[in-house]
Amino acid sequence: MADTEAWGFEHMGLDPRLLQAVTDMGWSRPTLIQEKAIPLALEGKDLLARARTGSGKTAAYAIPMLQLLLHRKATGPVVEQAVRGLVLVPTKELARQAQSMIQQLATYCARDVRVANVSAAEDSASQRAVLMEKPDVVVGTPSRILSHLRQDNLKLRDSLELLVVDEADLLFSFGFEEELKSLLCHLPRIYQAFLMSATFNEDVQALKELVLHNPVTLKLQESQLPGPDQLQQFQVVCETEEDKFLLLYALLKLSLIRGKSLLFVNTLERSYRLRLFLEQFSIPTCVLNGELPLHSRCHIISQFNQGFYDSVIATDAEVLGPPVKGKRRGRGPKGDKAADPEAGVARGIDFHHVSAVLNFDLPPTPEAYIHRAGRTARANNPGIVLTFVLPTEQAHLEKMEELLSGENGAPILLPYQFRMEEIEGFRYRCRDAMRSVTKQAIREARLKEIKEELLHSEKLKTYFEDNPRDLQLLRHDLPLHPAVVKPHMGHVPDYLVPPALRGLVHPHKKRKKPSSSCRKSKKAKAQNPLRSFRHKGKKFRPAAKPS
Repeated sequence: MADTEAWGFEHMGLDPRLLQAVTDMGWSRPTLIQEKAIPLALEGKDLLARARTGSGKTAAYAIPMLQLLLHRKATGPVVEQAVRGLVLVPTKELARQAQSMIQQLATYCARDVRVANVSAAEDSASQRAVLMEKPDVVVGTPSRILSHLRQDNLKLRDSLELLVVDEADLLFSFGFEEELKSLLCHLPRIYQAFLMSATFNEDVQALKELVLHNPVTLKLQESQLPGPDQLQQFQVVCETEEDKFLLLYALLKLSLIRGKSLLFVNTLERSYRLRLFLEQFSIPTCVLNGELPLHSRCHIISQFNQGFYDSVIATDAEVLGPPVKGKRRGRGPKGDKAADPEAGVARGIDFHHVSAVLNFDLPPTPEAYIHRAGRTARANNPGIVLTFVLPTEQAHLEKMEELLSGENGAPILLPYQFRMEEIEGFRYRCRDAMRSVTKQAIREARLKEIKEELLHSEKLKTYFEDNPRDLQLLRHDLPLHPAVVKPHMGHVPDYLVPPALRGLVHPHKKRKKPSSSCRKSKKAKAQNPLRSFRHKGKKFRPAAKPS
């Protein structure tokens, strides 16, 4: 067999229609995981593959799946149309993303291979109709797939040939263990299976025993995150919680961070606190809220990708907290309630051209850090991760760094020396804004979003037509004013800008509200997204890299 080290897509024996789709997507060469996994999958082997987030894992299983289905239809005996491929993912967003990728790769063979996504619980009736037509590939979460199997909408025992478990290390932590075991009882005894994961943990080992048969393990010799030439990782020690808000305000308002950024916190309540705080300074952000319907969450991601927002605030507390074996997650930290247990944001979601990831709250686990950081520095673009750390969190950070650094023991998060005294002039504004963001304001902000969803819901349109009084009550309810925004706070006087930065930065300009017309986002500039502070005595600069 030819040396796979030198293989490109054209050397893998793929259908010309797949090669054309790959070319259209701009992929000149396979990534490392694609280069290793695709030939083995085409040989019919079970795979257990670990590759970092953003390395092309979806295409690594989608291409061989499509190739095997096309080859079977072209050369095999004529058989009844049936579901031959099943893709299991932990969240609705990932299901939608996997479906989109498979459909893009099947652009030139869409008549021969049909793909259905059955992850949305609210579309059961339409899904039943789609499944009756027996698509070739079905994508969904374990709970939705099991539901359709029990209702006889989906039958796999006599037809399934390929099973994919994507983001395998998340399935058990989402509480899908019992559902997955029940689902496997509906599958045939023999099928080819792929387990794709960013990390290998106990859950993945348990899944391996359940799903795979004599698998080939691909534990690629690559870092779980890009190297320092592509991804720069820093930690900033903040003495108090107030310092974290102050530093973030300065970084965003003075445009010290270029391009688009993702802000991660640990609870949904913190997401809204941070959004309302930044709103005081006319810094537009949006919260990716798991309480909102799937369509709304995807719309937020789409608007961010199109450049309507520079920053999105997200939480992964429900996703990457301590695993709850065999149970669906309930209340999270501080009473946060995950309204949609299959809504995930930290893992796998395709945010485009993210220049910086800011861990406003320290990630709870090394895995959480890896998957947050994996949102930037994708597809050979540069990126930066900035983690805010309180003194009381230093011990936890050191343990996390020890696990992340591996055998070489080199520090992962370099100290970022930021002179807080240079932005002391902003502190009184920061305190004023923090006082405005009360618990009542946070509660009303969340209610306001839900109210907007109700008013614009297509599913409730008929109900409101039949019950106009309910609609009037909703519209004439007391207006919500989550936090009073003072106009002068959005302007930064020159005397407040640190002397070292005057003339180098341009305070954040207020963006127009998104219009109905779609605007293309500007691609992130290929340079360090965190502005260099080397000016007049090197007031602000990253610490020197260790030799």
